[in-house]
Amino acid sequence: MTAHAPADATLTAHALLLDMDGTIVNSDAVVERCWRRWAAEHGLDGDAVMKVVHGRQGYATMAVLLPERPMELNHEDNRRMLAAETADVDGVVPVPGAPAFLAALAGLPHALVTSADRALSEARMTAAGLPMPPVRVTAESVGASKPDPEGFLKGAAELGFAPEDCIAFEDSEAGITAARAAGMRVIGIGPRAAAHAPDVAVADLTSVRVEGDGTDGRIRLRITAAP
Repeated sequence: MTAHAPADATLTAHALLLDMDGTIVNSDAVVERCWRRWAAEHGLDGDAVMKVVHGRQGYATMAVLLPERPMELNHEDNRRMLAAETADVDGVVPVPGAPAFLAALAGLPHALVTSADRALSEARMTAAGLPMPPVRVTAESVGASKPDPEGFLKGAAELGFAPEDCIAFEDSEAGITAARAAGMRVIGIGPRAAAHAPDVAVADLTSVRVEGDGTDGRIRLRITAAP
């Protein structure tokens, strides 16, 4: 059963771990262009492909869609896909509320945990006009893609907090599964997240207000339901 944010709910954590695509950056237009083109090249149904691409690294998506294919071919295709996505930022915009949300996190413990590589994350954050968190876990940082929890566990460790003291922000099934496997609470952003029972689901980041609490060092999140 999907959780939905009641009016004036409050959550606290020592640190926040943020997915990028679909969570703070809306890159759906680019993802659709690149992955539907890849689907057509491999004789796959574009709609079916789009149901599994979100949250995972490209090679992991390809392994799901073409399970008999040698993994080295997936990695080769993934390198080409990353180059194409990095060069294409047309339509990349911030998720509503993301600029104010990230501005409020300045100086507070938070990290980016994304399936994008470093170059792609820089291209999309720049295109969306968002500041890059000082701590980031990208594709190069991990040996396993989401839904494996490795990225979230590394992000928590780099920030110096136990996973249970962190809240993850995610938009996809793979990301929510990864954060839960890491032992974190999850705030789901957007319609994809709402379908996978995060602890709290909101339409976008306009529903989340960040407050630093000087008394106990915690980050306080005030969450309001959409009107």
